[in-house]
Amino acid sequence: MLTQAPKGTKDILPEDIYQWNYVEKEFSELCQRFGYKEIRIPVFEHTELFQRGVGDTTDIVQKEMYTFQDKGGRSITLRPEGTAGVVRSFIEHGMSSLPQPIKLFYKITAYRYENVQKGRYREFNQFGVELLGAADPSADAEVISILAMFFEKLGIQNLELNINSIGCPKCRSKYNEKLKEYISQFLGDMCDTCKDRYNRNPMRILDCKEEKCKTLMKDAPALLDNICDECRTHFDSVLEKLDAINIPYNIDKGIVRGLDYYTKTVFEFVSKNIGTQGTVCGGGRYDGLVEECGGAPTPGIGFAMGVERLLLEMQSQSIEIPKPNPPDIYIGAIGHKASLACEKLAWELRRQNITCIKDIMGRSVKAQLKYADKIGARYVLILGDDEIESNKAKLKDMQTGETKDITLDTLINRLLKIKG
Repeated sequence: MLTQAPKGTKDILPEDIYQWNYVEKEFSELCQRFGYKEIRIPVFEHTELFQRGVGDTTDIVQKEMYTFQDKGGRSITLRPEGTAGVVRSFIEHGMSSLPQPIKLFYKITAYRYENVQKGRYREFNQFGVELLGAADPSADAEVISILAMFFEKLGIQNLELNINSIGCPKCRSKYNEKLKEYISQFLGDMCDTCKDRYNRNPMRILDCKEEKCKTLMKDAPALLDNICDECRTHFDSVLEKLDAINIPYNIDKGIVRGLDYYTKTVFEFVSKNIGTQGTVCGGGRYDGLVEECGGAPTPGIGFAMGVERLLLEMQSQSIEIPKPNPPDIYIGAIGHKASLACEKLAWELRRQNITCIKDIMGRSVKAQLKYADKIGARYVLILGDDEIESNKAKLKDMQTGETKDITLDTLINRLLKIKG
């Protein structure tokens, strides 16, 4: 057990980390282009935050959270998602007094106790965006457009934007009565979870994963057909703005999302590729969440994207992620005097942003050359006493096999020129 990672967790090894670094860099740069700033939130929060924010009728709160008591007897939960923590931070640090809207993005690990599947883990990574303080449909379109541009930037194709409106508390209250009337005729045949949700939050039944419940609910009235005029106007305006920037979409009346805080616009980007069909990311508006968590009424909208799922999609589409450049130079040494000279030379090279690897194993010259070849070093320089005294050495280009005589004083400038 000591030498195995817990079920549902995964090491990201050095040979793979460049893929993560690449998508993180692209995501960060794009968010900043839209005017979003990074926020970093704690890995754990008070359990009540998720009970109130995410919703105590959701699968996340009921079945999936990692909750424990700390040594002070407080109930603490590892974050199952990012939005609630960002909203807590928004309230705690008085961000409502700053120029609005507040535009934030994050890169986090999150934790849910659920079945481990391909691309789905119990510890997983998420990219997310939260836009707080803007009620206008333009905010909805902007958040969606970040995703559309991100996927375009990465070269991901065959993704479909599905969008819906689940209305506001006013129109949802009326809809819930109509939905309960429909469900009542099948309630006895539904799973225990759905029976429990019938009076507490009937809309959650629409999100049930049990096949028998999904079949019974296939002809249920759609919330989109029962939203109020204000929500309809908002939704139509979002679609109009997406049309204006040529982002195609499908209206999917079945989208309700799995969290209770959503209002009005909800959306998902879904893969149509064979082998990876499924939701790549999703999000929506949450105009009541800040108030629910103890802040002043503040509109909000955001999305979250699983990084594992994203990389799996890129792999399935054979999208090449640029690998990091190999070391610029490997420096080897023969003898004590040369070893000290290598220390100084490597230090100076690294200060000039030149990637330099030097021998720290005491290997033979033959073994050093073999190692330099294995790590893909572009150039190799071996120093001995003669090279130190003459200030001259042979620089080998490992790509061409060509060897040139150089003076050690010119090495840094030579490599900087080659790097451009």
